[in-house]
Amino acid sequence: MAGFKSIAVNGLVALSGVSALSPQRPRFSQDHSQVPIGAGAHGDDKPLVETEALQAKISGKRLLERAGDLFKIAKSSERDHGRPTRVIGSVGHAGTIAYIYSNLEPLRDYYDVSSQTFTAVSGTVYEHRLVLDNHVSNDAFPMSLTPPTKNKEPVDGDLILVDNEGCDAKDYPKEVSGNIAFIKRGTCPFGTKSELAGKAGAVAAVVYNYESGPVSGTLGTPTPDHVATFGLDGSVAGKYIEKLEAGKTIKATAYIDAVVETIKTDNVIAQTKGGDPDNCVMLGGHSDSVGEGPGINDDGSGTLSLIEVAVQLANFKINNCVRFAWWSAEEEGLLGSDHYVAALPAEENKKIRLFMDYDMLASPNFAYQVYDARDKVNPAGSQALRDLYVDWYTEHGLNYTFIPFDGRSDYDGFIRHGIPAGGIATGAEGIKSKSEAAAFGGEDGVPYDVCYHAICDNLQNVNVTAWEVNTKLVAHSVAKFAASFEGFPKRTIDSINLATVPTEESYEKKTKYHGSKLSI
Repeated sequence: MAGFKSIAVNGLVALSGVSALSPQRPRFSQDHSQVPIGAGAHGDDKPLVETEALQAKISGKRLLERAGDLFKIAKSSERDHGRPTRVIGSVGHAGTIAYIYSNLEPLRDYYDVSSQTFTAVSGTVYEHRLVLDNHVSNDAFPMSLTPPTKNKEPVDGDLILVDNEGCDAKDYPKEVSGNIAFIKRGTCPFGTKSELAGKAGAVAAVVYNYESGPVSGTLGTPTPDHVATFGLDGSVAGKYIEKLEAGKTIKATAYIDAVVETIKTDNVIAQTKGGDPDNCVMLGGHSDSVGEGPGINDDGSGTLSLIEVAVQLANFKINNCVRFAWWSAEEEGLLGSDHYVAALPAEENKKIRLFMDYDMLASPNFAYQVYDARDKVNPAGSQALRDLYVDWYTEHGLNYTFIPFDGRSDYDGFIRHGIPAGGIATGAEGIKSKSEAAAFGGEDGVPYDVCYHAICDNLQNVNVTAWEVNTKLVAHSVAKFAASFEGFPKRTIDSINLATVPTEESYEKKTKYHGSKLSI
């Protein structure tokens, strides 16, 4: 299409109430205002931002060059991790943060930059095995943030079927003590099930799916009563349930070698010096990868798009402030964004008119995906943002598809705190359909990103055409609201706690995810 050049290139949890400040970098003061890294003019003599002008400055070639920089940074972790990665606590992630700062440093006259340090829990599973009825189960996977089995050794016991969904202590029969609890997924978080199993004396727990498919879940915030916990594919669990309900005994052995440790990590925030500080457009992506790979698409693509848009925006004057965020500890918990929003006083919350999430913008087998955020079940304004993306794709002759607004990325905490939100993506582990292949090209029956959360998420794992298109759309979304919020719903203090915010109970039922892992 005209104007777009095709380039063919083929577990953590924030500890409640803890917020340490890093002395090495600009930081939040106690009132959560931001400390500038420099002083000077903020663009009064520059032209007012205009969407076509800002989009014109976006280059796929430059994005790819930045991806090369990021991959080199990921490779710095090879000595410690045996692979390139930018996981929290690694040299690669520290290098990513430094890279963000290095790009913002020349713009100190345009942006105030701050860091927000928070304490988190990181979990790593080294080995695992589940044996049921003398058969090693290849369909069982340890939950994120699971503790190890006792002494990091195999534990034996009978598989004991738990009543209902195991969300109440009375669901656990006395036979669970000293044995392995077998619990149905549903109703309450996995962490609650593991904790109740531990309190009942279980030596391990297995949560089986209520539908066909694996359970890739997280236990969430660790507690002393959590036990080593697996998730089991629902299509496999049926035969064991039948035997147990028939009164037969199933012997089981569980083994998990895991480490759960506390670390500190940083969010990076950059806000324009110019523009109305009481009316901010905010956007973010996450700076970390999983431990399994370098994360060039997930979410190196979003990280670098935000850097590039921030650099190019500095050529313009704005009417409303723009706040960029690079979240830490997104993988397995959305911890950085959760911590940030939870720490905002009500008055600061109200200043954020909307939040835009940009996570995975360059999937090799991409679809142009728009989060289906609707005002009926989300803060007012979320649907207007959704429609902005739809209108842009339509105006440029591009197809698009809606995807669930289900809590899988960093918009989640904003929605929970009454802030309108939305975003775009290009697909993760989901399988591309025939209709999508017809609409977007690529191959049906294959994941959007075959290297999702894998070591091959490298420089060959980005579609630069899709990446450039979507970064132009990011630029458009920034330019639109940086110039004017005309027609966009206003924020009020009352709306933070009233009708525009779903209750935790209703929201949990609607959103089975909190990040890439299932939580319920």
